[in-house]
Amino acid sequence: MEPTSVAESAAAVATIRLGAYGGDAEVVEEAAGEILLLWALQQPAARRQNAFVRHTSQTLAIDACGHRLTVLQSPSSMSTPGVTGAVMWDSGIILGKFLEHAVDSGTLSLHGKKVVELGAGCGLVGCIAALLGADVMLTDLPDRLKLLKKNVDLNVEGWNKHGSARVSELTWGDDIDPELLEPMPDIVVGSDVVYSEAAVEDLLSTLKQICGCHTTVFMAGELRNDAVLEYFLEGAMKEFVVGRVDQSQWHPDYRSDRVALYILVKK
Repeated sequence: MEPTSVAESAAAVATIRLGAYGGDAEVVEEAAGEILLLWALQQPAARRQNAFVRHTSQTLAIDACGHRLTVLQSPSSMSTPGVTGAVMWDSGIILGKFLEHAVDSGTLSLHGKKVVELGAGCGLVGCIAALLGADVMLTDLPDRLKLLKKNVDLNVEGWNKHGSARVSELTWGDDIDPELLEPMPDIVVGSDVVYSEAAVEDLLSTLKQICGCHTTVFMAGELRNDAVLEYFLEGAMKEFVVGRVDQSQWHPDYRSDRVALYILVKK
């Protein structure tokens, strides 16, 4: 019998293991169907926004990897159109804590891995990856690098004995510095990087360039605009196998129905 409801359709989704992640991911077969599932089952618009962050604060404190991390924010920069990376978003907290939880539970290893963070913003995800033993390059636009560098220096340089973290300029859609491509990254991470249709094409162009056949992409995003996410998924699925990680596999204290977490690997 064919599924007759959204809940039955969700139950029928196939799960597979993708790339470096040892847990299961629910395969995204069709972008429009994925959007229907997310908005019908999670009802993001009805859920609490900014459950783990405060955009009015100059700092955000979070425990991760055995340390008390302090993330510097620039709330005043939010008044500039298009600037969202000057503060943390729930998706960044969730992705960072997901990586920590995955490493702790044995479903992911970051020790000695080359990791690139796209649209790093305040840099929490990349800092956590470095504290988990990865060699991380945190990238963003030129005018975002000062705050990013401060957070890397504050949260990685003094404590980390295993991984490393550096900051580099990267504009999506432009040619990529060979340092980021030689060798290809093992892991690419990004939080809240799918925010407008205008940026999607450049983001996809960069993902295609920076991902090799052995690269695993972890992306978490706020569920704000169904049309933008559908546009991204349609484009991504031309080049990548896309899977959504169910919330049961996230850190138990950092879950939100306003956020989705995806894994991408090249076909």
